Amino acid sequence: MPEEIIHDINTEDEAIEEEIKEIIQVDSDTSYGAEDIQILEGLEAVRRRPGMYIGSTDERGLHHLVTEIVDNSIDEALAGYCKVVDVTLHADKSVTVVDDGRGIPVAIHPKVNLPTVQVVLTILHAGGKFGGGGYKVSGGLHGVGSTVVNALSEWLTVTVDTDGKRYFQRYTRGVPDTELQCLGPIDRRGTAITFKADPEIFETLDYNYDILRSRLREMAFLNKGITINLTDERGAEPRTDRFLFEGGIRSFVKYLNRNKVAVFPEPLYFEGVRDGNMVEIAMQYNDDYSESIYSYANNINTHEGGTHLDGFKTALTRVVNDYARKYNLLKPSDDNLSGEDVREGLTAVISVKLTEPQFEGQTKTKLGNSEMRASVSAVLAQGFGDFLEENPQVSRVLIEKCTTAARAREAARKARELTRRKNVFESGGLPGKLADCSSNDASKCEIFIVEGDSAGGSAKQGRNREYQAILPLRGKILNVEKTRADRALANNEIRAMITAFGCGFGQDFNAEKLRYHKIICMTDADVDGSHIRTLLLTFFYRYMKPLIEQGYVYIAQPPLYKVTKNKKIHYCYNDDELNVYLAEIGNQGVEIQRYKGLGEMSEEQLYETTMDPERRTLLRVSMQDAVEADEIFTILMGDEVEPRREFIENNAKLVADEDLDV
Repeated sequence: MPEEIIHDINTEDEAIEEEIKEIIQVDSDTSYGAEDIQILEGLEAVRRRPGMYIGSTDERGLHHLVTEIVDNSIDEALAGYCKVVDVTLHADKSVTVVDDGRGIPVAIHPKVNLPTVQVVLTILHAGGKFGGGGYKVSGGLHGVGSTVVNALSEWLTVTVDTDGKRYFQRYTRGVPDTELQCLGPIDRRGTAITFKADPEIFETLDYNYDILRSRLREMAFLNKGITINLTDERGAEPRTDRFLFEGGIRSFVKYLNRNKVAVFPEPLYFEGVRDGNMVEIAMQYNDDYSESIYSYANNINTHEGGTHLDGFKTALTRVVNDYARKYNLLKPSDDNLSGEDVREGLTAVISVKLTEPQFEGQTKTKLGNSEMRASVSAVLAQGFGDFLEENPQVSRVLIEKCTTAARAREAARKARELTRRKNVFESGGLPGKLADCSSNDASKCEIFIVEGDSAGGSAKQGRNREYQAILPLRGKILNVEKTRADRALANNEIRAMITAFGCGFGQDFNAEKLRYHKIICMTDADVDGSHIRTLLLTFFYRYMKPLIEQGYVYIAQPPLYKVTKNKKIHYCYNDDELNVYLAEIGNQGVEIQRYKGLGEMSEEQLYETTMDPERRTLLRVSMQDAVEADEIFTILMGDEVEPRREFIENNAKLVADEDLDV
């Protein structure tokens, strides 16, 4: 049997950490002098350490190459020179990005005596985004995007149309094959880059159309009036999506809320310019219990937030409380509404564009410009304050929604305190049905969330008691998509998981207190099992999102079939694997058992196939796209029936061949 296989579902690569360990590992018996220090020159550093520049060399890093080139075209659009961007996926696994901007300059660069386009594509930290002349607003900050794509491509070609002439150059793994060539006159302007990612670098060269479509649609939302076309030539018939949103982020919020019931029909939109920096805010409340707020700086998704998001949250809480106090919608004895209260059911997009963005690292996940806190706060306070004053009927509905959320929050707080008090007097503070492991090293410990007492019994008997814990669930947990935190905390199964994990819940979540670094959903391979797994993932996503973001959540892959021939047992995990195995051994004298549930397995079989780290297969769950993840949970677990039916119909083909017992 193979060793444990862990398949990432869109997870961050850990190559950088491993490379650092490799670099700092020094043999105590060897000398360490000047001759041992290596200097990586030019693009060699990029090829040796690609994870430092694009995050990973898996599917995520592959798609990052495309967005790096598209970002350059969007920067041209932000400067007012580009209206259309075309992205094409070719059958040979190459990608072309074409824009109608000014074209990368081709004149000889005075400092290095090379064509400027060659400088841009071969020298790190070279670009038009440092001096403020080429681009006043830009997502590219460090001048490495195009260079890195070139370095990590098997080959790349660039075609520049500028000043009435067409220029062309080809590169192999970042090195020019020829000098820049002038191909003659042309009556258009713009840049076209075609590249094929290097199979020596990347784990896969198969682009996911849906991932690129989601990102390009997002970029079109953030830049109103820009057309982005995505074409896939890899299938029998070309597939094309066109994105153009004149409403910008207002259309974005409407799109995000399309499967939800809005409190007021059209999203609010506020914009302003402060100290030369542009602020855009679009927002709309719905009847959900969770918040969906997305922040961007120069088109970059700052999913860790930053000063612009802080300014938004602070101003929103202040404006709502000021209005409620002014019109006596809160009693004098009432506490002010918290930020959590005023953001319940809110969908918002904050987009800022600034000349000198300060991001944390090349990954650009958090904005640090202190001035943006006040800028965003001022724009929201003015715009939303005026809206509340001019729409008293809607304002009262919003305040009532917020006060209801406050009452639920207080009930949830009391439930948490009650849970903590109970834990003080309970044995070890852990739920009674938990079969805990003996190790206290969270990095080695794992907990299996098991469906039912039958499977739970087999799992408890078969596990490795040193580092494997078992928590059986009795029935299906509450669908938290349709309820507030106070009701979720009243659910016994949810409370048992919160207590077992030890890391808190919702706003109190603290990943450092997590007792297990593998939380494994182990449910039956049938419809009920899939439903329970989805309920669990919904709970983790809505109330313990860092578990998913930091890669602690896994899905076990139990076998579907036990095949016996001549007393030799073999397990098959899907129909395709079964058919291949039967073709190898023949059908004579073969006994096939189809497992309908984990409870049908003996403790030895369950451990051997599903729990043994040496032989099992796990799927690790994470988010490639927070917008898409939020949408899917809303569709699958929300109140609206029609979007769910449409989703199932559109995706039924993905499970058409799956043998599921209802």
